[in-house]
Amino acid sequence: MRKKNRTSKNKKRVNKTIYFDYSLLAVLVFLVCFGLVMLYSSSAYSALVNNNDSMYYFKRQIFFCVIGFIGMYVVSRIDYHNYIKYGRAIFYLAVVLMALVQTPLGVEVNGARRWIRLPLEQQFQPAELTKIAVILFIPVLICRMGKDIRKLEGWGKVLLWGIFAAGCVYLLTENLSTAVIVMGITCVMIFVVHPKTKFFIGLAVAGLVLILIGVQILGAILSTSESFRLRRILVWLNPEEYASEGGYQVMQGLYAIGSGGFFGKGLGNSAQKMVIPEVQNDMILSVICEELGVFGAIIVLVLFGFLLYRLMFIAQNAPDVYSSLVVTGIFTHIALQVLLNVMVVINLIPTTGITLPFISYGGTSILFLMAEMGVALGISGKIKIKE
Repeated sequence: MRKKNRTSKNKKRVNKTIYFDYSLLAVLVFLVCFGLVMLYSSSAYSALVNNNDSMYYFKRQIFFCVIGFIGMYVVSRIDYHNYIKYGRAIFYLAVVLMALVQTPLGVEVNGARRWIRLPLEQQFQPAELTKIAVILFIPVLICRMGKDIRKLEGWGKVLLWGIFAAGCVYLLTENLSTAVIVMGITCVMIFVVHPKTKFFIGLAVAGLVLILIGVQILGAILSTSESFRLRRILVWLNPEEYASEGGYQVMQGLYAIGSGGFFGKGLGNSAQKMVIPEVQNDMILSVICEELGVFGAIIVLVLFGFLLYRLMFIAQNAPDVYSSLVVTGIFTHIALQVLLNVMVVINLIPTTGITLPFISYGGTSILFLMAEMGVALGISGKIKIKE
């Protein structure tokens, strides 16, 4: 009898420690399915015109989504402590792959050289690997710093690694938006572990003010510049004046948002998707606004908000500092990417080419996003909940 009682007590204990974030999985599945629907709706016309197949982008994306879900499951089964061992190797691998973009293996698409050529006419974007490499490696550095992370020398060293990663992304792949995200992930991790928050908040505000002042000065004195990044700033400041050049995509996107009203024209009834360049990528939110209205865009943002809430829950209840920082990095990546995409679509910042997670078209992007979700779900499985 005593043995039976002991075994029953042990079973109860085991049941108390088992946890899996099904809410995160549910909202993820919903976002991916919604993204596939909107991808087909936004890309069917251009796919038919350019590839003689209205489902060209849809079929490719659904293939990568299936692979992504399989990969997410595999990653979720990996003990996250292994990332501590191999985090540095993954980081260096990402840098090497980005360097290959500058070799004959590199592929230029729409004026940007950011991809590596793979067999079977596939392409790979190394900058996406760099995001997850930073998410896994920077927490290793912070944990090894210990209390020294509170000192200028400690967090300064960690910041230098982030600057190095962001610099490689910018110089080797000419991808400013991803460089900003990589730097943002590093800064948020340092901010989370550092006890003095007022200093970092003040530094961020001062930096933002300097950027805004700098943009206004550049817009005034560099109107004749031929640099495409500086031209993007000019287009952002005066989209109507440059509507026939770089401002065409932005203006058409704004027309789409305005014509959709609050409840939209209905799924599949967008007119602007026929004229917006690369609408299935970074401008897909404008089609969502046109077809489903501002109401549809709000629902999408609420879904992302819930996704971020679940990630925050996992980060707060993670079993140790390393796993908590990893999930914090994933949280920061998703939050920054959604924020930047929305700001680009409504012309609050210059166009950067940043996509909307889980919704925009992109094979490499969806694969690594699903891998990040697998890491988060794997960590959630280690959470001990007391009932």
